[in-house]
Amino acid sequence: MQAKQSPKKPPVSNCESCEFYDYDEYYEEYTCKMRLDEDEMIRFLKGDNAACPYYRFYDEYKSVHKQL
Repeated sequence: MQAKQSPKKPPVSNCESCEFYDYDEYYEEYTCKMRLDEDEMIRFLKGDNAACPYYRFYDEYKSVHKQL
């Protein structure tokens, strides 16, 4: 009997918790600071960013954890 391989899960993304999602004072809105190519930008603008390859969880306390 072969062991079942679990299906590969796409990366989870939620822009509000991403390291690259930041407030742009010039445009007065939140934007993705990652340099996206044309196809990636279209997906981002459509809201199809559930599997964003650049997603990195932003942990504002990361530097504090290193100091402890």
